[in-house]
Amino acid sequence: MDACFTAFDKDCDGYLNLSEFECICRALFRNDRGRVYSLSDEQVKDVFEIFDLDKDGKISRDEFTYCWNNWIKTIVRPVSAFLVIDVQNDFISGSLSISQCAAQQNGLDVIQPINRLLDTVNFDAVFYSLDWHPSDHVSFIDNLCYRKVHPSSAVTAEEAQTYDTVTFDGPHLMNQRLWPRHCVQESWGAELHKDLKVVDNSTKIYKGTNPDVDSYSVFWDNKKLTQTTLSDQLAQKGATDIYVCGLAYDVCVGATAVDALSIGYRTILIDDCCRGVDLNDIERTKKSVIKNHGVIVNTEEVKAMVEGRDRRPELGYKLAVELKRKLEMGDDGITEPAITNHISLSEEEVAA
Repeated sequence: MDACFTAFDKDCDGYLNLSEFECICRALFRNDRGRVYSLSDEQVKDVFEIFDLDKDGKISRDEFTYCWNNWIKTIVRPVSAFLVIDVQNDFISGSLSISQCAAQQNGLDVIQPINRLLDTVNFDAVFYSLDWHPSDHVSFIDNLCYRKVHPSSAVTAEEAQTYDTVTFDGPHLMNQRLWPRHCVQESWGAELHKDLKVVDNSTKIYKGTNPDVDSYSVFWDNKKLTQTTLSDQLAQKGATDIYVCGLAYDVCVGATAVDALSIGYRTILIDDCCRGVDLNDIERTKKSVIKNHGVIVNTEEVKAMVEGRDRRPELGYKLAVELKRKLEMGDDGITEPAITNHISLSEEEVAA
């Protein structure tokens, strides 16, 4: 850490000014072939001001210690979790095969690239999520007759067809898209596809188990009433980066990515490992991820990112924004300087 600070303190005044900090950003954000990624001038200034803790227009060595421990170390040595979402029989060739939906995409297409990643990338943790519905689940169109539709619903119970959205009555009105019966607990349709590789020491997360509320995200049910075990397990692993893929792109994958970003994780959506229901909704999912400082990549880019050799500025900016939020909440997250010497920028990066 001290060597890095000294190397970028070009005027040797014992502080980093904005220009010197921008040089650090140029050293940090590059791919494994040396291509430099750029933060915008405004983003560099934003990040600089986050680490200028006393707001005196410069970063001292003590302030750089906080920057190093909480920002640079994560960028250079991320802890990566791979989340494979709902690659289940019913979504591939069963009752809710996405090939029969508007986008007419084939769920089988995700298995080969996911398996390739599992074979070649050393993720710190791997999770598989499964829709795991009781037979009386609220999302099944054939259960519509067992629940009251509110008069304000845009579609009446009598008119409702598969894939329509109705509003159910109750203490809190609930909009619910109606699906064919799918992924019923212990059924063949709920099983992970036989060709999907399930690695040792991975974890399965079951969602949609409450009959009265759907659960697209692997973090929460749709009404944010109940969490799955995912958040706690990611925290136990010390995960910083979440790689998201699976089925369906614009439903459970998209909802999970949005929740991961809202919680504060650096989130990466793997485009060629996803297939979806509706092309327009898939595009909306992509825009939402990008808007919230996530990134969208293909499988060939993942290994270098997991190994910290391909470091994206969007993810660095996302992390800085989360640190700012913690500081404003009074949680500075400062870690002990004694561990800072385990990571160093390469000579080539320092020279840049």
